[in-house]
Amino acid sequence: MSDLTPHQIVQALDKYIIGQADAKKSVAIALRNRWRRLNAPDDMRDEIMPNNIIMIGPTGVGKTEIARRLARLAGAPFIKVEATKFTEVGYVGRDVESMIRDLSEFAINMVREEHTQAVQEKARERAEDRILDILIPPAPKTQSAPTSPSASPQEGPSDSELRDRTREKFRGKLRDGSLNDREVEIEVASENSNMLQVFGPMGMEEMGINLQDLFGNIGGKKSKKRRVPISEARELLTKEEADKLIDMDRVTRDALERVQQTGIVFIDEIDKVCARSGAGKSGPDVSREGVQRDLLPIVEGSGVMTKYGLVKTDHILFIASGAFHVSKPSDLIPELQGRFPIRVELDSLTENDFVEILTKPQNALLKQYQALLRSEGVEVAFDDDAVREIARMAAQVNLDVENIGARRLHTILTTLLEDLLFDIPDVVTEDQVTISRQRVENVLNAVIENRDLSRFIL
Repeated sequence: MSDLTPHQIVQALDKYIIGQADAKKSVAIALRNRWRRLNAPDDMRDEIMPNNIIMIGPTGVGKTEIARRLARLAGAPFIKVEATKFTEVGYVGRDVESMIRDLSEFAINMVREEHTQAVQEKARERAEDRILDILIPPAPKTQSAPTSPSASPQEGPSDSELRDRTREKFRGKLRDGSLNDREVEIEVASENSNMLQVFGPMGMEEMGINLQDLFGNIGGKKSKKRRVPISEARELLTKEEADKLIDMDRVTRDALERVQQTGIVFIDEIDKVCARSGAGKSGPDVSREGVQRDLLPIVEGSGVMTKYGLVKTDHILFIASGAFHVSKPSDLIPELQGRFPIRVELDSLTENDFVEILTKPQNALLKQYQALLRSEGVEVAFDDDAVREIARMAAQVNLDVENIGARRLHTILTTLLEDLLFDIPDVVTEDQVTISRQRVENVLNAVIENRDLSRFIL
């Protein structure tokens, strides 16, 4: 993250997201500010609060994608949650603190994977030694008889030297793959050794206490013998040796520190927990406002107990988003509004945006379909006029039926390429297929023109 300036962050986001310059600028500044805070003087570091962001815009314009790509750029723990999944304390459902527990779990897995990669080479060597011990069992330890002074010295290499030479010869074969298909019997930790299943009331798993961790290992870990090819044995034993080499206490410390300093929580559909404009204070709106009040201490900074320890949320970056069709950001409770000082409005996508979305990003939809069909040995090309027509139709359906943004391109392309995907490789045997504008019109015009069909199909 220290290498990325705000301009470079925007350039990286441009590879995957079309348009939305204001939103990219805001999140780039927020991300860079995190690095700036970590490098600020010690007496000011804890005083600098994150600038949480609300992104406002219709569905399918890139709100979630911006947050997801931002987290990948930063290498930070990231979690996306739906605001509608949470309920006020006292109602059945998930409490808002569970998002921090999920974030901590994600960070633990992320840091464990990093530590595993760091010890991978050593773990691989240990796994090789265990396999060689099976192929060439070590010499039995016997008490050597005292040699008489008149005994002549042994000529040639000793048994241990011969064993070492054989062992190194087999190590070479092990590394070049010559022994991959040979089967060996290994002893590995049993994945299903934990036979204790603990049941409790709903929501008990979110108390931060894993009862199976407390009671499931009574009697110690069990192991079992398996007969597998050497190629599989290397993977199993390498994983087992890596687990032994990792210091889980250090993993936990690093993960919790990363959550507290660089964690990002993306709260989607926050408009769904707003009391609608002009609505009375009765019915389900009571629960909606309750979710906001439960969310408030998490966003403004508090301690959440997880099974790995206490996590302070003071410097976690919260990014909220919502379409705000039937409500507006000012319908949030005032205290929560103040905790999201940066508001960015994302633009609706136009026909020209759709053309760029189809072709420019590294993960563009047309590139995805081309990669799928290339696996069948078929090259698919899209004429420029065909791409323009697909974009025009997507914009028209969004206007006539309901605006779901770039997601409309998925439904359009699925309908357009359905027969082609079904006929390859049985019916279509050409190596090259070109999608023309005429073909797009022939397949989609009837659906587009019939409002009822386009509503249910597209």
